[in-house]
Amino acid sequence: MSDTTTAEHESVVPPQDPSLPPVAIDEKAEARTKKWTPAKIALWVAISLLGGVAWTVLAIVRGDTVNAIWFVFAAVCTYLIGYRFYSKVIERYLTKPDDRRATPAEYKANGKDFMPTDRRVLYGHHFAAIAGAGPLVGPVLAAQMGYLPGTIWIIVGVVLAGAVQDYLVLFFSMRRGGRSLGQMAREDLGRIGGTAALIATLLIMIIIVAILALVVVNALGESPWGVFSVGMTIPIALFMGVYLRYIRPGKVTEVSIIGFVLLILVIVAGGWVAETDWGVAMFTLDRTTIAWGIIIYGFVAAILPVWLLLAPRDYLSTFMKIGTIVMLAGAVVLVRPEINVPAFSEFASRSDGPVVAGSLFPFLFVTIACGALSGFHALISSGTTPKLIEKEKQTRLIGYGGMLMESFVAIMALVAALSIDRGIYFAMNASAAATGGTLEGAAAFVNGLGLTGVSVTPDALAATANAVGEESIVSRTGGAPTLAVGLAQIMQGLIGGPAMMAFWYHFAIMFEALFILTAVDAGTRVARFMLQDSIGNFIPKFRDTSWRPGAWIGTAVMVAGWGAILILGVTDPLGGINTFFPLFGIANQLLAAIALAVCLAIAAKRGAFRWLWIIILPLAFAAVVTITASMYKIFSPVPAVGYWAQHAAFRDALAAGETSFGNASSVEAMEAVVRNTAVQGTLSILFVSLAIIVIAASVVVSIKAFKNGGGNNTEDAPEASRIYAPAGFIASKEERDLQKQWDALPAAKQPARSGH
Repeated sequence: MSDTTTAEHESVVPPQDPSLPPVAIDEKAEARTKKWTPAKIALWVAISLLGGVAWTVLAIVRGDTVNAIWFVFAAVCTYLIGYRFYSKVIERYLTKPDDRRATPAEYKANGKDFMPTDRRVLYGHHFAAIAGAGPLVGPVLAAQMGYLPGTIWIIVGVVLAGAVQDYLVLFFSMRRGGRSLGQMAREDLGRIGGTAALIATLLIMIIIVAILALVVVNALGESPWGVFSVGMTIPIALFMGVYLRYIRPGKVTEVSIIGFVLLILVIVAGGWVAETDWGVAMFTLDRTTIAWGIIIYGFVAAILPVWLLLAPRDYLSTFMKIGTIVMLAGAVVLVRPEINVPAFSEFASRSDGPVVAGSLFPFLFVTIACGALSGFHALISSGTTPKLIEKEKQTRLIGYGGMLMESFVAIMALVAALSIDRGIYFAMNASAAATGGTLEGAAAFVNGLGLTGVSVTPDALAATANAVGEESIVSRTGGAPTLAVGLAQIMQGLIGGPAMMAFWYHFAIMFEALFILTAVDAGTRVARFMLQDSIGNFIPKFRDTSWRPGAWIGTAVMVAGWGAILILGVTDPLGGINTFFPLFGIANQLLAAIALAVCLAIAAKRGAFRWLWIIILPLAFAAVVTITASMYKIFSPVPAVGYWAQHAAFRDALAAGETSFGNASSVEAMEAVVRNTAVQGTLSILFVSLAIIVIAASVVVSIKAFKNGGGNNTEDAPEASRIYAPAGFIASKEERDLQKQWDALPAAKQPARSGH
């Protein structure tokens, strides 16, 4: 690791091997061929106008209902503009990639954690790893506040905050040998700030993975169809890994088609299995059993070679994820469902929402996390992905572009949730303690909310459950079942009609479980990397991620941590997702603030002072939102909002000899609330304290760098690259021409890659 100044460090790029074709495109020659033409100008004007019309309809010219197609147009047009222009500014002035430099995937290649991977396969892996429960669950839960606040935060937030964070963390980690966020903080923020960041990232990672797993548990609980279908994706992924590695190396399209066909078959087969006595007996599992299954799965998946399960599963699930979201968007455009939810609902200005407690500010911005800004992504961007990326310029596609796709997932999740009847929405997302878990109890609870135009009957709830092939939809919290109902209602309007509702519902459940499980196994692997990095400060051997004892120990410790929180959530009488998700959202956004703080310090040391506002803007917003939300959760006297207020209320009720209190119907349930709120309240204090320390350290380092005109560079010393790959998803003419030169090389000189 060099300790030279940025200017000295970046100027020394070793000469290329003269026996090889160029490893990078001639940027000046490429720029001359990419001039603005009247056709290009007309295209971008049309995109801008369509986006402007869509935003006008959503935000200003709105009646009692709004057509769902405007959500699609507003999102897609904004993403295109953000990627084409804003991310280019970041690339030109902040990251400044150089494809002549080898990435750690090349100079550290070991066939396990480090391996140059085809950008299209890696895009799939990265997207699958970051796109966990957040973009599905957060928008569904926040739909109780109306459609407009969530829509603005998801679309605008991702362009200015979420995608910026993902891109910068990925690039800076790649330049540092794929080091974890915590380790980068330790090297660039000093001992105090770095240590606080290390502790915060490890603890927050435990919470994040636990909540991701909890969503899967709630989606699959007592659902034999779902358990069978999702379970079968594991052997399918293992088969794909072996097929791509040994049977038909490089046949990515071929194995993708096979995997997709097998996925559809297991969804259909799941319906058959769920109708048999043996299928019901074998696959109807309670939530605690499923939780233990996911804990075991998380451990095994994190220690297997990345090519065997993680990469093929992510690639397989990415086809499903992106394909399903694009299909849903197409269905929205064709079916054009009307949204009856108000732009700002009754709960936007109240703190007693039945789904998520708390007012719009700050709780909307922590409830909708992963679709707009997510600290979890920073762990993936400094975990598996920087160890696999082929060329530096690909970081824009994978980091910024991957996050835009996740944001689109969040918008589609919001549209699906908004499209279902509001009475059914509240019956599905209120805790079992509030509804009693019965049709009659749920109907009484929803009708008792006193919302204008919102009412539901037990028969309507029973009919909806029957239509989707489930025993009940009451209190199916976690967002995933609600999204599945919304997706099924939209898709049956396009394909199959009401008879296909059950298929589409379980298709959506498997689609969501694939989303989340890939984040669980990737998250556990990243958590292991982080822990090994941290222990490596004291026991250097642990930094070798290929050292099996270290990998097993690190994995076991992290799985034990998130597994314990998962069990607490599964057994929470107030509905684990309802009480734990706010902690997840706040912790996630605090982690985003920490990641942006690290990026700020690094960018300041690189001397990019004129462009630091690109980082300061989202950092300041994330800091204000998350610190304010933390203060509410710690100090609010309202039990529905404050963890310690709730803790005190239930503790005092137990001391007074009460045998039931609030939504807890037994002494055991009351004790569980006391225990869980103590854990949540303590973690809230710890998380916000650590985040404040990290942000303060970053500001100090940045000011010092500004005074000195830069700072020491902690990047790995540059090495000359010996491979070539295009930067964009679709290669340009210049890139294709250069690729032909590489394809003409003798086999002995062809570089080894994964996914080709």
